[in-house]
Amino acid sequence: MDTKHLLGRRIKELIKKNKISQEELAEKIGIEPTALSNIVTGRNYPLFSTLEKIIKILDVSFIDVFTFEHHNSDEVLKNKIIEILEKNPNRIKDFYKIAKVLTE
Repeated sequence: MDTKHLLGRRIKELIKKNKISQEELAEKIGIEPTALSNIVTGRNYPLFSTLEKIIKILDVSFIDVFTFEHHNSDEVLKNKIIEILEKNPNRIKDFYKIAKVLTE
């Protein structure tokens, strides 16, 4: 998935997390709902000024908006988990406990 789509998905997640509608966000940042829809669907990149407003209204950081690594393929994520565990062998039991709780 390209960066434009990943960014759109991430913004959509943050909108949902903040429990506001896309229409509300569009109104607060001063753009048309269709323009915001084009951003969250990955058709368009937001202007930097629009992105700044989104960040402010959603009360997140610039880094939060560009944290979409969790949208990688399952295979990539598995490899990243293995890398983390290889670098932190003393945390394997903690990882297991977390995984067990999440899957029960």
